[in-house]
Amino acid sequence: MSFKCPLCMRIFSQRFAYTQHAQKCLKNVEVEVEEDDDNNDSEKYSSEMDTRSNLSSEYENDKVEVNDDNDVQNMSFDSIGSAISEMNSSEEPEIFEEPKNLNTKTCTDFPNDAYKDLMLLVTKYKINNKGGNEIIRFFNKHSNLTESPLPKNIEQGRAFMNNMKFSNLEFSKVLITKHEDKDYFLYYQNLIQCIKNILTVPDITQNFALSYENYEYNRESIYSEQNTGKWWKTTQESLPTGSKLLSIILYSDATTTDTLGKSQLHPIYITLGNIPIWRRNKQDAKQLLGYLPILEAANKDLVRDTFHKSLRHLLEPIILLKDGIDLFINNENTWFYPRVSTIIADWPEAASFCLVYKSSNSNLPYHSCLVKRENLANIDLSVNDVILRTHDEMCKHFENDTQRSVCIESVHNFFWDLPNINIYLATVPDRMHHLDLGLFRYQIIFTCDILKSQHVNGNKLVEEVDRCLAAIPRFSGIKIFSNGLQSIARLTASEYRSLMKVMIFVIDNLYDENNNEVDNFVNNDDLTKLYEYWNEMYILSRYEEFSESDLEKFNDAIYRWARMFVKAFKFVSPSNLKLPKLHSWVYHIIDSIRSYGAINGYTTETYESLHKYFVKIPYRISNKKDVEPQLLRTIKRQAISIRMSQHSVNPTKTPRTCKFFARLFEFSLQDANTFFNEKKDSVDNKMQTGFARFISCLDSYLDLLDGFTIIDETRINIYGSVTLENGAIMRATNRYHNKVWFSDIAISMDSEESNDYISDKGLCYGQALLLAEVLTDPPLNLALIQWYDFKSKRNLYLYGCVHLKLIELYNFVAIESIHGVVHIVPRFDKQNEYFVNKYIF
Repeated sequence: MSFKCPLCMRIFSQRFAYTQHAQKCLKNVEVEVEEDDDNNDSEKYSSEMDTRSNLSSEYENDKVEVNDDNDVQNMSFDSIGSAISEMNSSEEPEIFEEPKNLNTKTCTDFPNDAYKDLMLLVTKYKINNKGGNEIIRFFNKHSNLTESPLPKNIEQGRAFMNNMKFSNLEFSKVLITKHEDKDYFLYYQNLIQCIKNILTVPDITQNFALSYENYEYNRESIYSEQNTGKWWKTTQESLPTGSKLLSIILYSDATTTDTLGKSQLHPIYITLGNIPIWRRNKQDAKQLLGYLPILEAANKDLVRDTFHKSLRHLLEPIILLKDGIDLFINNENTWFYPRVSTIIADWPEAASFCLVYKSSNSNLPYHSCLVKRENLANIDLSVNDVILRTHDEMCKHFENDTQRSVCIESVHNFFWDLPNINIYLATVPDRMHHLDLGLFRYQIIFTCDILKSQHVNGNKLVEEVDRCLAAIPRFSGIKIFSNGLQSIARLTASEYRSLMKVMIFVIDNLYDENNNEVDNFVNNDDLTKLYEYWNEMYILSRYEEFSESDLEKFNDAIYRWARMFVKAFKFVSPSNLKLPKLHSWVYHIIDSIRSYGAINGYTTETYESLHKYFVKIPYRISNKKDVEPQLLRTIKRQAISIRMSQHSVNPTKTPRTCKFFARLFEFSLQDANTFFNEKKDSVDNKMQTGFARFISCLDSYLDLLDGFTIIDETRINIYGSVTLENGAIMRATNRYHNKVWFSDIAISMDSEESNDYISDKGLCYGQALLLAEVLTDPPLNLALIQWYDFKSKRNLYLYGCVHLKLIELYNFVAIESIHGVVHIVPRFDKQNEYFVNKYIF
């Protein structure tokens, strides 16, 4: 189920992402209404997307044909992404026997509905041949038909689907090289056909960028979509008058196919930079371009040459289309010139594209510039110290046989032949690999190292970190580490992002001063500030648009964090922090934004799931032999199944405000006290407190409603959860997956109230104890709240977070007035002290 914003029509695959967006979108709409009321006619910069930091997380076609002599047949599918997502990855099915060369004629539909329904069922639920054949026998035995409408066996049915032909997606294979009597093939889709397939996806061409946009606000340039960046402007100016730029984005990453990591496949995907970022990050806006051959050879130059030969074969249409190409966009033909804009890849993959030395121990270990290894941890380099690599300079070194001096490989780089690209800059810093799985992982590891090395009881401190992590209150979008960190090496990028949101509260007041006079001691305040600076920097990196002022602010945040990072960990790092990713992030990410737009447009966060759908799941149901053709046939069958299913469209919904779930209790008002006495021993302490305050708080609430009366027979329902206006779910239950969950919430104060009380920019905070539906006419949707107050009236914030205490004050509030659910974390070394976690992204 997807969630659709009713205001801007954006679609989100996760409720948490929708909630984060809706909260900002509603605020923007309120601001626009106020401006209209004030008759403010001055021009303002506007964007069709969220204007600041929409920190959303995180996403189909018709025919696949592989021309070869091994019976890799034409494939066709309507929606690759939707098709494969139907597969249940939690199951480990039995191996499928691939159909032999059966004499099945080519067609575009099944012989009859029964045949179709059987094969759709078998494909959707991954029923193996043995199970499918039993279904056929059962049907034939009890149908009493003289002639069965079903295939003779499931093998025949799969062969029939493999031979089904459609018109718009063809995969072929070509021999790239031969090594030690083994042929290495590239399985690929024609680049132009692949682009056309993307353009046929419904709604994909809405707001399709056709020209460079020079956005400005307050006389400052704004960088958001790719067509607001300098690369687009420069490239567009080089094209013939009247033509448009078609921006090609590639993502490539070799991935393991089995749990032991012994087998690999190397898919490469494509999407278009003309598509708005939020839409481009959906799965159906990307296409599988092919499977690159993986050559295992001692001669690494042969491996590199094979890789670039494959890329040349894939991207050669860009060179051959000297007069461009006409594409049908929004009901008219448009003249385009396709150009590769960015390549999204992890560090080793980027080195393969650039053909620079992969080792971080080389003299010049970074692929974008000529920084020396000894300067990787130097964050005080001048502009003149950071010399960018260019095609001309690298090509001269290659031709003069001096490539070793600049640490490039002895293989011709195919991208030198492509127009309008600097491959060394186009391989942009990827936030997920640079930060989530890179620098933040180092930060966690080094933190554990200094806890152990600086303190006699260092291991106990690490155990305390684990205990605090396990005690973090539950919140949507945050993984709770019930068993602590355990193996850091096995954490995923999503889990590292969860750690980012809470580590500052774990580190806070974790240890004392340097009582043992340890050299290079990192005090607790500095370590806590490091995590504060990290979060500020990371949140800025997720902005959907950047003004020049934002870039300056972002740059300052990067340097503030980097200085503290170097200060804290230089002496604990085995390499003295000679980390290429550190240099890349500090010196190159700002220029990447100016060139290619916001970072959200070129991060692998939204691409990683493609491996699951196009590699891992199809591999599991193969017989592990001649893998690539089997994968393509599996993808085809799944796609046909979805294409011909009545439920192929993924439904969307807009969460309804004040929709209650999980009714816990029901009673009449006159029997309330009796009911509460009966139930008090079977509920949590917080709910008991709610029962004790229920009647008095309800009376106080009703006194505020002029002329509203309620009778003793009025029925009252108590629920476990309810949906708020922004789509968030508020909970107040002691039985949510066998654990208590009482949501903390923020409530907006009106202008008069905010003048009378101290608030956090108009917000005050409380904890929900009961969710009640009072069945009057109209019904009252209420939440019984215990309030928080500021811990100190002088210092309202600590680490940038609101600093609170829980007080003995209770009220009913209308659920409609609740601003949203917030994450409030206890201060672990203090009693009755709490932080409002502002680091939720």
